[in-house]
Amino acid sequence: MKITAVETLYCNAGWRNLSFLKISTDEGLVGWAEFPENHINNVLSPLIRHMGQQIVGEDPRRIHPLIDRLRRAAWGVPFGAVSRSIGAIENALVDIKAKALGIPAYELIGGKMRDDIRMYWSHCGSYHVTNWKDLGVPRITSLDDVKALGRQVRESGYHALKTNLMMFDKAEPYMYRPGFAGGSGDPDRNPLRSAISAAVDQMTAFREGAGPDIGLKLDVNFNFRTEGYIRLAHALEPLDLDWLEIDNFDAKAIAQVRRASRIPIASCETLSGRRQLRPFLEEQAVDVVIIDVPWNGIYEAMRMAALADSFEVNVATHNFCGPIATLISAHFCAAVPNFRVMEMDVVQVPWTNDLITNPPTVERGYMRLPEGPGWGAEVNEEALRAHPPVAAKH
Repeated sequence: MKITAVETLYCNAGWRNLSFLKISTDEGLVGWAEFPENHINNVLSPLIRHMGQQIVGEDPRRIHPLIDRLRRAAWGVPFGAVSRSIGAIENALVDIKAKALGIPAYELIGGKMRDDIRMYWSHCGSYHVTNWKDLGVPRITSLDDVKALGRQVRESGYHALKTNLMMFDKAEPYMYRPGFAGGSGDPDRNPLRSAISAAVDQMTAFREGAGPDIGLKLDVNFNFRTEGYIRLAHALEPLDLDWLEIDNFDAKAIAQVRRASRIPIASCETLSGRRQLRPFLEEQAVDVVIIDVPWNGIYEAMRMAALADSFEVNVATHNFCGPIATLISAHFCAAVPNFRVMEMDVVQVPWTNDLITNPPTVERGYMRLPEGPGWGAEVNEEALRAHPPVAAKH
């Protein structure tokens, strides 16, 4: 079996585009992966196509030698976009090999440990502020709306929700996002009292709406520096959050937050591979390691999880993407021993499940993988063409 083509395909997903990798072979088998890239100006596509040309003509079932070759070719720039491009190629090769063997992909990483995968409702409320028109959901404009959404989460059967920091102190609601280019808030990432108060009010409203049995998670990304995260964590302690999710590339800084707060700390979703993860475990910086499986590749993700397991830390997945990325993440979650929970964007465009041939079953906050070899589904290219990509939105 030989690789004959490496292609990238795209489709409109409302407020963003979804990016897919297709690796074809001379025996008719096709491997699929998904690689989120909108927030980094679509730089992964040309990298993936360039790297993919280096393995055209090779046997796709030789996954480790091929991926090792690509990593050695990129030692000068081993992390970031390069690592994410290699991760996408790895995932597509895993899909091909599993199909060639007639087995689900999780069998290639040790076998399934659980049939039903526990998920939480991610970006809960966030998309109701930023992308409600694209997604066809009611707009959130007040804390009363937040309470109502909390009730909806409970009634839908999800055990937990995760949200981002919403602000209602201006004429129009907005997201507090100074850690991102073009985001609202203090660009120096100082701990503004108004933002911390808004976080407490928002999570209080979710608690009142969802009730005492629903877990609450708050993701504030790169939006503060160490001092700000500590002040925010102290203010939120009475609300008994599942975790406070923060991003920082300094393991000692996150460890300082963890030591200063009673709230569990989750992080690491932006890291590439074991080498970047190791300092966060050695510094005992996190209670939950979040791993992005589409970006890292499922084999490297399993190695990261094993490293976390040796430090008695469970792992969750970073999953804010389309249906193939969700399946890739779910195969990881089905097989990893030290599993915490899987992230899931419950609110998506209506045609999301049309993009694959065999969508997974989701009931009462649990996912069951579709049966079949590889990821268990193919990308429906006709559906992609029915929803052509739009100009990138930043």
